[in-house]
Amino acid sequence: PESRRCYVKVRAYRSEHFLSSEQIRGVVVNLINLEPEAGFASNPRAWGRFDSVITGTNGACLPAFCDDQKPDAYSAYVTASLGGEELEAVESAPRFSPNRIGVPQPYLNKLNYRRTDHDDPKIKKTAFQINLAKPNPNAAEINGPIYAFENLRECEEAPYSAAHFRFYRVEGDQYDYNTVPFNEDDPMSWTDDYLAWWPKPMEFRACYIKVKIIGAQEVNVRARNMGGTHPRTAGQLYGIRDVRSIHDMDQPSLSTACLEFKCSGMLYDQDRVDRTLVKIIPQGSCRRENVNSMLHEYLVNHLPLAVNNDTSEYTMLAPLDPLGHNYGIYTVTDQDPRMAKEIAVGRCFDGTSDGSSRVMKSNVGVALTFNCAEREPGQTSVFQVRQSSSGAPLREGSGRQLRSSLKDRSARKASAPRSFRKAWRRLGQ
Repeated sequence: PESRRCYVKVRAYRSEHFLSSEQIRGVVVNLINLEPEAGFASNPRAWGRFDSVITGTNGACLPAFCDDQKPDAYSAYVTASLGGEELEAVESAPRFSPNRIGVPQPYLNKLNYRRTDHDDPKIKKTAFQINLAKPNPNAAEINGPIYAFENLRECEEAPYSAAHFRFYRVEGDQYDYNTVPFNEDDPMSWTDDYLAWWPKPMEFRACYIKVKIIGAQEVNVRARNMGGTHPRTAGQLYGIRDVRSIHDMDQPSLSTACLEFKCSGMLYDQDRVDRTLVKIIPQGSCRRENVNSMLHEYLVNHLPLAVNNDTSEYTMLAPLDPLGHNYGIYTVTDQDPRMAKEIAVGRCFDGTSDGSSRVMKSNVGVALTFNCAEREPGQTSVFQVRQSSSGAPLREGSGRQLRSSLKDRSARKASAPRSFRKAWRRLGQ
């Protein structure tokens, strides 16, 4: 009966700061209904035992079984994953914080929230168990995280401030590699080497470039940094930086990345400068759409000019001058490398040369734009056109159709049987 159906609100985040601007789309959230307490009807086969929903711009609402008389009559495990990465749930022990979990008291106690490692710290931290207590309309329980069956729209349209359960990424959205190792928390670890990322100790210059991505998916963007004009370093790798683009909260088809690159300038011997050869490479099927006109003009007027025959990437000999937001380049020098990077990233997010923001502003202060939009279903590729024109038969790919939610078509049902087996195995690990 509908009286025993509910929806559970879950959001996924980039980090455990749980900022609204750091919510992640495309996370598969799984809810596994456990056997009910004695005396309560088992889950009808027609309902199934397991369900999955993919997070959209406003999280996900998972169908579940609930009861309004006995809070612990029905319970469930909830997990979340992004690609092959399992996200972590908020801890329940030894620290138990309603603010971090995302659900206020006294409703949280009623739900008996427990992360899987609650009693044994050796168990994985990638799931939580809750009682599925149907909200009491006469109590302060109508604003989530559990919603009655008839209140699906309220669940899907719930504001960020409404109660919800949370998962967050622990692997991080970036990857840093230096050919010459250096610990940014310990400036004394600096080494005098031609390939050192930071050529001058006690004067750390951080450089970032702002890259906009057109497309529904977030994209990893790489900066490959090599020696460019210095005879001792030309063609040799300084380091690699990877970062994932961040979705625009108002424009689902846009995301933006602030990507560190190796600044040009004097090397450690202070003898001559090196114009770092920087390649900006978004992963996947992407096409370079636009280069900031002021940045392009600067590079043309400060030779040599890098070759850019490959439209899937962008190559430049990094500017020697500390340009600014009008160029889509952000440069900060400080005695602390982490402080230099933090200030530069804040300016890049804000799209200004003197401001700071932790909310990405996608349409200001951009250097490069790539189109990484996926082809629409049914759109014919060049390969298919040539194949069909030669009379060769084409095979149709078999695809699964995912059901859309009322609010956001990206919050869809995932394939249950395969995902169920994966989620169930993970709980046992």
